[in-house]
Amino acid sequence: MERALAGLKHPRLDTDVLSAGMIADLAVDEGGGAVTFTFLLAREDPGALAREVRKVVQAVPGVRGVTVKVKEPGRGTGEEGRGSAAGARPAVPPPPTPIEQPNLGAVLAISSGKGGVGKSTVSANLAAALAQAGQRVGLMDGDIYGPNIPRMMGVGHKPEVQGGKIQPLEGHGVKLMSLGFLVERDAPAIWRGPIIMKVIQQFLRDVAWGELDYFLVDLPPGTGDAQLSLAQSIHMRGALIVTTPQEMAVGDSLRGAKMFERVGVPVIGVVENMSYFVCPHCGERTEIFLAGGGQRLADELGVPLLGQVPLQAGMADLADTGRPIVVGSPSSPAAVALAGLAARLIERLAPR
Repeated sequence: MERALAGLKHPRLDTDVLSAGMIADLAVDEGGGAVTFTFLLAREDPGALAREVRKVVQAVPGVRGVTVKVKEPGRGTGEEGRGSAAGARPAVPPPPTPIEQPNLGAVLAISSGKGGVGKSTVSANLAAALAQAGQRVGLMDGDIYGPNIPRMMGVGHKPEVQGGKIQPLEGHGVKLMSLGFLVERDAPAIWRGPIIMKVIQQFLRDVAWGELDYFLVDLPPGTGDAQLSLAQSIHMRGALIVTTPQEMAVGDSLRGAKMFERVGVPVIGVVENMSYFVCPHCGERTEIFLAGGGQRLADELGVPLLGQVPLQAGMADLADTGRPIVVGSPSSPAAVALAGLAARLIERLAPR
């Protein structure tokens, strides 16, 4: 293990990450092949380094699971309580260690830097398309402040509790859980971070998801409590960033992607929504907004552009009636693009 870490060079320092003292609390469970350690990432270090160190450890023969806790040096490592009594700060409790839930399959966060780019639409349709492809899929609505998945998937009643576990509802072959199932439609979620974290942890651990191949989490826009809570609660295979072609959306999405890199979650690709419009009469393709934003974002992040979803007439009407477009109009250009996105994800994230 130490030999593998010593082989990863630090791009800023003339040494490897092990010699640089960036690895702390390294522990290896010889029986189960589980490795846990703390990675000390300074502000000036590239966030992608956390992703690289995870890959290096995962490649070691016999390793089956890797838990990486990313911290800034001097924070949460016991150094806060040192020094004079007058200048010392109280120790900050470390964040919870992400857990492994192998029954959930490939856990994928679907995120965006700003609202209005169609993130929930992509989430609902991607989940339905994966289910159509024969995959066992769960979709968790992590958008605490605007839970739209129940309406988009056509499910609205309250779930049952059996044996102390919440039973997920099902729509279009997808297992579902959302705060929208549990609160009244007009009830505002005026909640601070600790409550948001408890809700996310309950949805992860107290719901009878069963055995899944893919577990999608539709997150709220931005880089707030929900994103951080998810990263601290469960190991994710990666994050999928949804944007539109405009530079304003691309800039916000870049910040969201960098947040995931900062906490050690790899960005697996970019989806550009509202990319173009296909005339239903002549089939001509027209770019309504500026072109190429999704590809530029993917290039800057060094990840693939996994899909370009066109504007589609009637797509919003189908969503309002609980039918994702891959179900309600499977031959439409948007549905074909979303089904292609699902196929590419299956190719890249096939359960190991």
